[in-house]
Amino acid sequence: MCGKLYVVATPIGNLADFSFRAIETLKQVDLIAAEDTRHIIMLLQHYGISKPLISLHQHNEEHASKGLIERMQQGQSIALVSDAGTPLLSDPGLPLVKLCKQSGIDVVPIPGACALIAALSASGLPVSRFSFEGFLPRTSSARKTFFQSKLLETSTWVFYESSHRIQATLEDLAEVFPSEHPIAVAREMTKIHETILQDSLVSILERVKNEENMRKGEFVVIVGGVPDKHEDELVSEEQRRILELLMQECSIKTAVALAVEITGQRKKILYQLALEIQETKAG
Repeated sequence: MCGKLYVVATPIGNLADFSFRAIETLKQVDLIAAEDTRHIIMLLQHYGISKPLISLHQHNEEHASKGLIERMQQGQSIALVSDAGTPLLSDPGLPLVKLCKQSGIDVVPIPGACALIAALSASGLPVSRFSFEGFLPRTSSARKTFFQSKLLETSTWVFYESSHRIQATLEDLAEVFPSEHPIAVAREMTKIHETILQDSLVSILERVKNEENMRKGEFVVIVGGVPDKHEDELVSEEQRRILELLMQECSIKTAVALAVEITGQRKKILYQLALEIQETKAG
């Protein structure tokens, strides 16, 4: 009989966030495939687990996965773990899981810690619908292009960011989205210096700029969606004309701000209209 692949979530910081089932699974499998064997061995030692380890990371997983499939076809069971959290979520493992599916090998999830879900649950932003975008592009221009594509997103969206780019990424976001747009930033989830902020984009950006600790650690950034437009939030033809004229000469943020001053209309309504005008022109 074939063995099984167990996809095991590990703690993202606090070692106590490890389930009894996960511990028992790692004790019972024949082999543990880890993103970094040097990292995972500390967790195994903490729980008195001694099992053979093999490295499975982004640079070798295509080749190494084939060997692991052969082991499972011979009857061995294998646990897949990442450095922290749930494997495959911006971590290695997909090629192995796909090969298991193609080979008829059972894949068993052992759920547990996940920075994405933990941050969402404490963010204070709507979570009934959300999308996960992983890590964003490294260049500023590519990030801004991505942010432009999210301007009309009505549901919450989430991405991971590193300490090296968190300030630059929020600055790029602030060039595309209005300063009062709601976001949340969570850093060092479940660790000693865990911080979860929910405020306007401009307020959180200022915190990141002014507080050194807010540029340290691993980050989850959560961006609220654009509110759906209600029937009672109607814009007159004159207000629309003024906004369109301003958008020909200014950025969306500036055009909306000026249109609010001129027309007295609510900023949220004009911002939503500006996004609709921009999408129409782009299409």
